[in-house]
Amino acid sequence: MSYNSWNLELNEYIRQGEPDKVEKSNAWKTAIGLQDVDGLKPSKYLIETAKDHIEGKISISEADRLIVSFHKEREKTFQFSPVELQNIHHKLFEGVLHYAGRIRYYNITKNEWVLKGDTVRYASFDSIRATLDYDFSQEKNFYYKRLNIHEAIRHFAKFT
Repeated sequence: MSYNSWNLELNEYIRQGEPDKVEKSNAWKTAIGLQDVDGLKPSKYLIETAKDHIEGKISISEADRLIVSFHKEREKTFQFSPVELQNIHHKLFEGVLHYAGRIRYYNITKNEWVLKGDTVRYASFDSIRATLDYDFSQEKNFYYKRLNIHEAIRHFAKFT
């Protein structure tokens, strides 16, 4: 949703001049503006929820509950799994690589100049799926909360 679109929609309540709606509209515009500073754009759902609150159809606590619930549901759509990794690979490289999103079905070796002509030991094509399943299950069970940010980044980089 573009800046002008949501801004115009909320400004309409200010033009109408009803004090309660003006106050609520200004509060929503401020909140959305603070998010915009971080490069976050409001969804259509957020704007519709804000309008329902401004119009008195729902309370601010109900608006908060709806928005939190909406985002929790959307977060659940991401699965940390080999299949999701394949989907991301497909989306990134579709139209660029003919094998985008697919696990290779042949073995490879490449002479790497950074290894003085030696090769990296690539997994055998027939063990890639089992290796990914194992690695992802290990990582899924890793407890990040005990790490500081630098340790967490180091661990995730190692996993990657």
